[in-house]
Amino acid sequence: MSTQTYLIDTNVIIHLEDNRTVEPAFSAFTSLAAKHKVDIFVHEAARDDVSRDKNAARQAISLSKLNKFQTLSKVRGLTIADLSRYFGPLPKHNDIVDATLLHALHIGAADFLVTQDRELHERARRHSAELGRRVLYVADAVHLLRTTFEPIEAPVRFIDEVHAHSIPLTDSIFDSLREDYAGFDMWWTEKCVKQRRLCWIIEDEGVAGLLIRKDETGTDTDATEKANKILKICTLKVRPERRGLKLGELLLKKVFWFAQKNKYDVIYITTYVGQTSLIDLLEYFGFRHTATKHDGERIYEKRMSGCIFIPEGDQNRFDIHRLNYPRFVIDQNTAAFGIPIKEGYHDILYPDLRQQAQLDLFGALGMGGGPRRPGNTIRKVYLCRAPSNLGPPGSILFFYKGKSQWPPSQAISAVGVLEDVRYARSTRELLQMTGGRSVYSEKDLEGWHASFESPVKVINYLLAAYVDPPIGLKRLKELNVISQHPPQSIFRISHSCLDDLLAHIDLGYKT
Repeated sequence: MSTQTYLIDTNVIIHLEDNRTVEPAFSAFTSLAAKHKVDIFVHEAARDDVSRDKNAARQAISLSKLNKFQTLSKVRGLTIADLSRYFGPLPKHNDIVDATLLHALHIGAADFLVTQDRELHERARRHSAELGRRVLYVADAVHLLRTTFEPIEAPVRFIDEVHAHSIPLTDSIFDSLREDYAGFDMWWTEKCVKQRRLCWIIEDEGVAGLLIRKDETGTDTDATEKANKILKICTLKVRPERRGLKLGELLLKKVFWFAQKNKYDVIYITTYVGQTSLIDLLEYFGFRHTATKHDGERIYEKRMSGCIFIPEGDQNRFDIHRLNYPRFVIDQNTAAFGIPIKEGYHDILYPDLRQQAQLDLFGALGMGGGPRRPGNTIRKVYLCRAPSNLGPPGSILFFYKGKSQWPPSQAISAVGVLEDVRYARSTRELLQMTGGRSVYSEKDLEGWHASFESPVKVINYLLAAYVDPPIGLKRLKELNVISQHPPQSIFRISHSCLDDLLAHIDLGYKT
């Protein structure tokens, strides 16, 4: 995609350059444009208009402000009559300047025109809806720059995005990296610090988990698939004493959702054969070993766009979803279910969605802190005694949060993919079946009092996405997903309702 160009009206320049506090939107516009190397122009006609000012001192000041920006030249031979035919009557000189700016937009000399002049917006819309959409207020321009260039934040709490230089080399997260790579300190300084690479970190008495990412294209990548938009995981590291908290999976979830939201084609990582747990995790979620470098370093790639990858062999629907995670495919045979969940369990399973006020309250009570249990992970387990049966592996699950003190309340908030359903008839079985995924303590599990007469249903699933914004009870009734009364037990969602429901959820891809 070519670099965007913005043509700015003099009213924007005057606001930016006046001797007064600049409103956040105006400063954000120029800051974002500079950050992403977006060209900003003023039109030669606007410069000529300023030159007409009879106050020489004021004229000099205004021209000095314009000189900070590049100039877009006038079109040779363009007459007022031509402009009038395009943009209507031009009774005043200012109207002629406005029409000249619109003409530059119309012929493609600039992508967008930024102005606070309502009349100019109206003139553009009268010409055509297409031109009207390209004339922006400053706040609209800021939004466009952000949506175009700034990564869309994926909601994974407890992960912070920081620049590499903000992490001191003395942090113990780097100790084992130095052991594996003798030149690590130099690489970190030259490739990460000096290039201001962004990292995701999990803090827990220092940096407990670290992921360094890099944007690449098909012309400059080690990936075998030369796609247009590639995300490289340069480093994925969990501090040894913090392993067992599923922090690696938490970081991978961040990568998957980030890549899906921002429409990357491929994710890849390089590692060595000795990194068995990492390789197992990668392959579980669909990374494929595509090449090996001369020094034995292996390349693992995962495609995020295009057709769903359906592996060969007799694999069930869940495996297809898992290997294509976070994407899943819907067809006529796909079953879907709603699962009611109480607020307390919802907060445990989905700590990402807990309200900040709620978190602040927990912190004040001494209950805050980092991710001490794998509640933010992909692979999850839900316990209940709901009598209803669920469908086959690969069924789609919609978690409905019941009436709650904290929002969302009475709304579908999360989507999962069913792996299997098992029944625990003792606390021991419950401990065994939930091992590795449980967000509950042993005491919590004992409290279920699982027995042969009163077994506990253990639902294993993958968290596929959060529903943003959550779909409330009123809308769910309108879609016939829920009948008149809020659900108290697991309920089946018909295929026609499933289509309507998915149409209200932005997954970042077509199901």
